[in-house]
Amino acid sequence: MKRKLLLIGLCCISSVIVKAQGNPSGLLQSYTPTAENLASRREFQDMKFGMFIHWGIYSELGAGEWVMHERKIPYDNYKRLAAFFRPEDFDARQWVALAKAAGMKYITITSRHHDGFSMFKTKASSYNIVDATPYHKDPLMELARECKKEGIELHFYYSLLDWGRPDYAFGQPIVNGKPENADWNSYINFMKTQLTELITNYPGVKGIWFDGQWERRSVNWHFDELYPLIHQLNSSILVGNNHHLAPFLGEDFQMFEKDLPGGNTTGFSGESKISTLPLETCQTINDSWGFNINDQNYKSVKQIVSYLVNAAGRNANFLLNIGPMPNGKIQPEFVDTLAKVGAWMKKNGESIYGTRGNAAAPQQWGVVTAKENTLYAHLLSAPSEDYILIPSLKQKIIKVSAMTNGNSLKFRQQPEGVFVYIKGIQTDPYDTIIKLTTK
Repeated sequence: MKRKLLLIGLCCISSVIVKAQGNPSGLLQSYTPTAENLASRREFQDMKFGMFIHWGIYSELGAGEWVMHERKIPYDNYKRLAAFFRPEDFDARQWVALAKAAGMKYITITSRHHDGFSMFKTKASSYNIVDATPYHKDPLMELARECKKEGIELHFYYSLLDWGRPDYAFGQPIVNGKPENADWNSYINFMKTQLTELITNYPGVKGIWFDGQWERRSVNWHFDELYPLIHQLNSSILVGNNHHLAPFLGEDFQMFEKDLPGGNTTGFSGESKISTLPLETCQTINDSWGFNINDQNYKSVKQIVSYLVNAAGRNANFLLNIGPMPNGKIQPEFVDTLAKVGAWMKKNGESIYGTRGNAAAPQQWGVVTAKENTLYAHLLSAPSEDYILIPSLKQKIIKVSAMTNGNSLKFRQQPEGVFVYIKGIQTDPYDTIIKLTTK
């Protein structure tokens, strides 16, 4: 089966069709997801909480994943970092166990970031962790096998942007849909080869998380070839693209970077019209994606729980990022926080996993999630009155209780919504949850 899939991928690669005149944007013109893909979407929405991992040779410098670009390190000089990368303390079992203990259901990890270094064994370039470092091992294969063993879904982040390859020609002007003085088709074929390897060689891969399209919006990215290749190799794989725009045809979920759906505090999401696709928001556990030795602005357990709940209330998953250290260890501050988040999720996960959001509009006090015949009102901040109003509920409410102890609460259902009286309710330091049972 693996050989057959590889042949499919290679055939697609060898038959690159330049569509500059007929489709200069390189976007798909039609896409019908398979039944397997639709099932993957539903399962993805049920998971609600995932771990994002940014890890690469940039971790050695302890200044984030953009250090090469920000410090203007020449590419040939930066590549020397590979000769010193030996993450002997990496243990896939520990990483997956940490994600599970935190209540996370999937992991998305950087297979290749903007620096162009591949964190997996690839035939497309010797600039990879197996061939270019003294480590000579493939951590993504170990992670894939451990994820499959432990029932954690695995997604691969893949950068479209490359600061070093001459066929990408970073910084060159775009003329007629491709960079000037560069072999753009060579770069497209390079990506096709790597994506085929990631999908066919690594067990249990269920998602591709593209990033970097925003660097050159006017280029022909050949998504009309890349997306069908992925879905042809495995139709259940979910494709997402962090382009900060409304989703393109061929994409299966929509992500929001450092913002909840509908928000735009970062300035990234001004054009991100919310779609009907599964949604995901990503955020960092401190202020950095990659390991940053000076970044101690750690988010508290309350902040993380609040973000997770707010995401679920808006019908989105929450992908929380950690940046492992260059030795392969995850710093203890992250481990401690994730353990506490996991303890909260163990008690309250029923109000998050498998739920859908937007059962009611977000309120000053919090949000509402829904599952089958139960609504969960999440009180993230203390209401100003001794009651809360959940507006515009059409379902008939037959019972209301506090989730912490099951005690019944008084309520009154009116045309404008449901009034729930919370005087004397036992509160939770992070999120006080009220269960409403519907008829």
